[in-house]
Amino acid sequence: MKARVCQLIIFLVGIISISYAQNIIVGAEKDNFYIDLLLEKNIGVVVNQTSIAHGKPLVEFLLSRGVRVTKIFTPEHGYQGIADAGELIADSEDVKSGIPIISLYGDNKKPKPEQVEGLDIVVFDIQDVGVRFYTYISTLHYVMEACAENNVKLLILDRPNPNGDYVDGPVLQEGFKSFVGMHRIPVVHGLTIGELAKMINGERWLKDGLQVKMVIVRVGNYHHQYPYSLPVKPSPNLPNDLSIRLYPSLCLFEGTMMSMGRGTDFPFQVVGYPDPSFGSFKFIPQDRPGASTPKYMGKVCYGKDYREQLPAPRFTVSEVIEFYNKSGRNKDFFNDYFDNLAGNDELKAQIEAGLTEDEIRISWNEELNDYKQLRRKYLLYPDSN
Repeated sequence: MKARVCQLIIFLVGIISISYAQNIIVGAEKDNFYIDLLLEKNIGVVVNQTSIAHGKPLVEFLLSRGVRVTKIFTPEHGYQGIADAGELIADSEDVKSGIPIISLYGDNKKPKPEQVEGLDIVVFDIQDVGVRFYTYISTLHYVMEACAENNVKLLILDRPNPNGDYVDGPVLQEGFKSFVGMHRIPVVHGLTIGELAKMINGERWLKDGLQVKMVIVRVGNYHHQYPYSLPVKPSPNLPNDLSIRLYPSLCLFEGTMMSMGRGTDFPFQVVGYPDPSFGSFKFIPQDRPGASTPKYMGKVCYGKDYREQLPAPRFTVSEVIEFYNKSGRNKDFFNDYFDNLAGNDELKAQIEAGLTEDEIRISWNEELNDYKQLRRKYLLYPDSN
């Protein structure tokens, strides 16, 4: 009887949360808070396919309101969000408006002084997924730094974090900074873009301790515990809510010999390898948009299907441990990229030493608790954690 009551309470709380979440208003759609700041100024925007306001791409919406957008900057995956992970993207121009598009991926991750010259304000409106190695927050860092160095104001139009209801994973260690990990934050950081920008500024993590002049337009009616379903997929291989929830855990397999389903209809929802001993579920990666020449293209991979995962999964290293053991503790299971994703060289050593997830988690506790205390200083939205 008690179990049924608990299930009913959880169900009702979920219904209430979803009803509130349906009333969320993203920063881009609170234009009465920011349009006047932009009028009669030269504006640059950092946008991609997720940058939507009132049903229109943000650039189109701003132009319709008389805003003088003169430059478009875009992160990994490009302006339309269709380029492969790691694919280099050339500068171009917006077909509709003719505004130049500057790629902030590859050799030009940080806007150059001449690229921000003449701009009064840069608007940042990108949907993030709340994971340290998702590179949109690295682009945020470099945009903040370029604005600080060149005395350009930054306007952030905030959006909810679909993994913002918890904090977990190892905190990035000194010596492991890269474009897939630039800040001393855990794998799942529990912050919106706006909150993270506040932390970067407040902790003086920009070059030489610089701080940027910044305005954040907050999300309306948002609570960190509210579920949020992204209306537009944030990148080619995160096609749905489940893939986004699994991403913090399954992306670690990028640093192994395993496939996470790139080149299938269900990327970041499966794991496999071309050997039947890895599991009964089968998939065959194929060349397709957003996943050209995927790992093990055309080969049958055997492994595990996570598409029935309920409730929404949280970060775990148990799957990496499981497949490492299935590999026969293969010395080639891990590659050099794994340490970049983990943010340390300890996790790989712990798995190779045969530690359980519970034993590994103990080593995170102190720094993770310190981070949680730090995080509270920069929250813009209620959180029951």
